[in-house]
Amino acid sequence: MPPIVRTVFLLTLSNVFMTYAWYGHLRTLADRPWWIAALLSWGIALFEYLLQVPANRIGFTVLTLPQLKMLQEVITLLVFVPFSVLYLKQAPRLDFLWAGLCLCGAVYFVFRGHGS
Repeated sequence: MPPIVRTVFLLTLSNVFMTYAWYGHLRTLADRPWWIAALLSWGIALFEYLLQVPANRIGFTVLTLPQLKMLQEVITLLVFVPFSVLYLKQAPRLDFLWAGLCLCGAVYFVFRGHGS
């Protein structure tokens, strides 16, 4: 499997854990003290780091640091928007589309000329 594919795969899985660790407690632990949510989130975040660190190491062999960071941000939004709509029941807004298009522009500029 090419390094970029492994990187995207691992970063996507990492972001699923990260998004749940950061925001899942808003729905599932809203009636609990914040420190319980923090401890559980730290436990979940461990799995995020176990995927994110190797993903970044693999990705850095074929991407520049700015490209790797931009890839991470795009994946974060691709995971976060469905999570917020489906799990946290947040209403989708047209602004999500505009933000996504802005990120596509950022991806274009950071990856432009990568092959040369």
